[in-house]
Amino acid sequence: MPLIFYNRNTKIFFLALLAFSFFACRQLDVYEKNAMIPGFKWDYAFKPNFQFAIKDTTCEYNVFLVIRHTDAYPYNNIWLNVGIQPPGESKNTFRSEFTLGDDKKGWEGTGMNDIWELRKPISKGPIRFKKPGVYNFTLEQIMRQNPLPSVMSAGIRVERVR
Repeated sequence: MPLIFYNRNTKIFFLALLAFSFFACRQLDVYEKNAMIPGFKWDYAFKPNFQFAIKDTTCEYNVFLVIRHTDAYPYNNIWLNVGIQPPGESKNTFRSEFTLGDDKKGWEGTGMNDIWELRKPISKGPIRFKKPGVYNFTLEQIMRQNPLPSVMSAGIRVERVR
């Protein structure tokens, strides 16, 4: 007689346990950090900088802008200069528009009361970092209004593509 009696429920339990242990060991988020905007008014001079280390250059990564704003934010978009500095190289900056919502559907992202958080990809697809080391990302608001009101925080999220 076997030591463990196997029935349908036992098999389901062991399969669930195996699946849980497989996914629990996988690191999903490589990096996420948000910078609080002083007084919720993003001035041109405030340029949050984010540093993170990349060890594995064989993987692809998704890089997201994370923006938190209030319902009082006066625009449907935000224009940013995004700076990327690989280890040992000079900084490359590109200008990008991020849509935060529209008049028909309202704000994108998740909201609670009058606060909204949105994650938007910074690039059109996954990024493969060419060399290991510390990468620097800089965010600079370049809207016509300065300071830009009702922006609570801005940040970067980097996830390994699985």
